[in-house]
Amino acid sequence: MTTTLQDASPIIIAHRGASGYRPEHTLAAYELAIALGADYIEPDLVSTKDGILIARHENEISETTNVASHVEFAHLQTTKIIDGESKTGWFTEDFTLTELKTLRAKERIPQLRSQNTAYDGLLEIPTLQEIIDLVKVKSGEINRAIGIYPETKHPTYFKSIGLALEAPLLTTLTANGYQGANAPVFIQSFEMANLQDLSTKTDLPLVQLLNNSGKPNDFVVSGCERTYTDLVTASGLAEIAEYAQAVGIHKNLLVPRDNNGKLRSPTSLVIDAHAAGLLVHVWTFRNEDCFLPLDFQGNPQGEYELFFNLGVDGVFSDYPDTAAYHPTVQW
Repeated sequence: MTTTLQDASPIIIAHRGASGYRPEHTLAAYELAIALGADYIEPDLVSTKDGILIARHENEISETTNVASHVEFAHLQTTKIIDGESKTGWFTEDFTLTELKTLRAKERIPQLRSQNTAYDGLLEIPTLQEIIDLVKVKSGEINRAIGIYPETKHPTYFKSIGLALEAPLLTTLTANGYQGANAPVFIQSFEMANLQDLSTKTDLPLVQLLNNSGKPNDFVVSGCERTYTDLVTASGLAEIAEYAQAVGIHKNLLVPRDNNGKLRSPTSLVIDAHAAGLLVHVWTFRNEDCFLPLDFQGNPQGEYELFFNLGVDGVFSDYPDTAAYHPTVQW
């Protein structure tokens, strides 16, 4: 069994909150995640028209809110190119916070999580500040520091329209007392340039997200030919370690799957990242069989055990209770 970088129990990161049980990125999802044992809650951050950071997985919100049923906003439906992909719908940057607060969240994948549709229409879109307020209250109630793990979504795009995410994020975090390398916060991004810039402006821990295909959007924009695959080499990890403290990796980068969905032998990524001084956080763990490898159908606990035994330092989970109460994680 490989140990974690700091010889500590792996952290449990509630992926968009307890999104297996509540519509994602709602205060209800975050609150339940804390109750179920999460160490960190993960808000994906996008901007409103008036520069307020809010939690949505995407800036296009027709899949996660009831915006389509609000006739007063019909004129805001449009098509945009986001990170090279054409998307039609409604976008957070075209709404003020006041307007967005009139919308209500809905379950993003109702065909898989029909039980969560019971909460459709009941929950607001939360701001980053509201999430921090919740974390502070809950941390006090349970006498355990709960961290936050915000992701800057589409940072190059938001910068291009004059709504850069980084400055308001740092301002909000500083105002709430998050300072220094040991603060209970990780700032994550799939892009590299904004993390490199952040590293010159904050001591807070930074996480380079690494997908199992494609390349960071800032590489696309700049014409850089490197891909995520180039970043998981020894030289790529050494470069990441110059500005970040962790990598957040697609789990197939560590344990690949064959064409039938069966697991292959693990790669050396955890060992290599630890050698570079980087923590390894792995995404995304879900209980449903359609997400699980063939080896662990009906046994999500087995998948956690495999990855914990490989020495990962944290896991992103839609079901933090399944992760948090696994025997490998000691409380």
